[in-house]
Amino acid sequence: MSESTRKPRKGDVLDVDVVGLDERGHALARFGEHTVRVRGGVPGSRARVSVRRRRKGRIEAVLETTLEPGPDAVEPRCAHFGTCGGCSFQGLSYPAQLRELERMLRRTLEPLGTPAVEEVEPVLGASGEGGPWHYRNKMDFTFGNKRWIEADEPAGAPNGFAVGLHVPGRFDKILDVAHCDIAFAGASEILATVRALALELDLDAWDVREHRGLLRHLVLRKGFRTGELMVDLVTTERAAERVDPLVERLLAAHPEVTTLVQRVDSGVALIARGEEHVLFGPGFLHEEIDGISFRISAASFFQTNTRQAEELVRLVRENAVVGPGTRVFDLYCGSGLFSLALARAGADVVGFELVEAAVADARANAERNGIDGLHFVAGDLAQTLSLEAVAALPGGAPEVCVVDPPRAGLHASVLGVLGELGAARIVYVSCNPKSAARDLAPLLERGYRLGRVQPVDLFPHTPHLECVFTLQRDG
Repeated sequence: MSESTRKPRKGDVLDVDVVGLDERGHALARFGEHTVRVRGGVPGSRARVSVRRRRKGRIEAVLETTLEPGPDAVEPRCAHFGTCGGCSFQGLSYPAQLRELERMLRRTLEPLGTPAVEEVEPVLGASGEGGPWHYRNKMDFTFGNKRWIEADEPAGAPNGFAVGLHVPGRFDKILDVAHCDIAFAGASEILATVRALALELDLDAWDVREHRGLLRHLVLRKGFRTGELMVDLVTTERAAERVDPLVERLLAAHPEVTTLVQRVDSGVALIARGEEHVLFGPGFLHEEIDGISFRISAASFFQTNTRQAEELVRLVRENAVVGPGTRVFDLYCGSGLFSLALARAGADVVGFELVEAAVADARANAERNGIDGLHFVAGDLAQTLSLEAVAALPGGAPEVCVVDPPRAGLHASVLGVLGELGAARIVYVSCNPKSAARDLAPLLERGYRLGRVQPVDLFPHTPHLECVFTLQRDG
């Protein structure tokens, strides 16, 4: 048996041809008749890789060195590339990233048939100021007491306090981030100041195994259109005598900060949450999308890419084709991003949302912007969107449905009712093309046809892709 036909085993070093990328951001390579998933690697290149595992018929490897760079290879901009895992496409030119994203989307939609694949338009990439860099208006950094040691660091390098991002596959190790090129401009400087002050003031970081330590998360948010900036510090206790000196010196060093919130969370979950204490400013910031002002608090969900979110709103408004009095249901409406834009265009909008706090934000946003024609329904959509509940609403069934579900897609009961409502047009906004393809299939069987499919790159340098699918029912 030749080396190219034998199935590679753990520890093997292989020379492979990288042929593409998968939906998780890994490179796909060929070694004889075998497909190898490689962390790192650029399509079109030849690389030397080391096999790390072989399970369930899948061969996984890591990049050792590039033997021949592909035509679209570029030097990664971030010093943490390869360890962080967040920007797995940074070694690929941005135009090539968009082509690969489109190719992956087409592959995902193949089960829906050739017409669906043919409707896919080129991915709408990030343009304008900054382009695909410094686009995130929110960054959630984590404190930890076990710092990840890079391979090129000297022996005996400090391995304790860190604030940055989790290393992929290691919940207990934190990559001490010096600079992040996708965070909004100025975020890295605030991060560096917090790190220095925490060390100087001897503030201990969270120990994920022992469940102790003061500092847990540092969440930074900025309004791209307003310039307002929030620091959200999550700790295990209020501990004013320890926290307030850090706050005072941080604000003195960064007068651009417009509000600072401390959230207290003594639980063990690895997410930023907790009881809010406003230590400086109003406790919220504002952002503008499509000329509409949104108030964002520490716990609020909001699209993390302001510039591309504006494109998303424009696409939804265009594809919904609403006019004065058009009846619209906005499912999973959140704080009203699409609802407000459609109501301002004259539509009669009913927004459905599970999270009551988001509904409260949506109502407040509508009032603050002076937009009428909106009604919001809070609760589980499996109950609030039943045919009986819809019949009880003033105004009746919708002419247009806008759907923006979570990554898992639509609940079966919601999908069933959506098909029965009979809206002439459905605009489905998806952050997960795989679940979208699953949801679209039964709608196509119910007589809808898939029109425009517009992918939008909200997260440059990553495999994540937002898509706007437009379905129409003729007659």
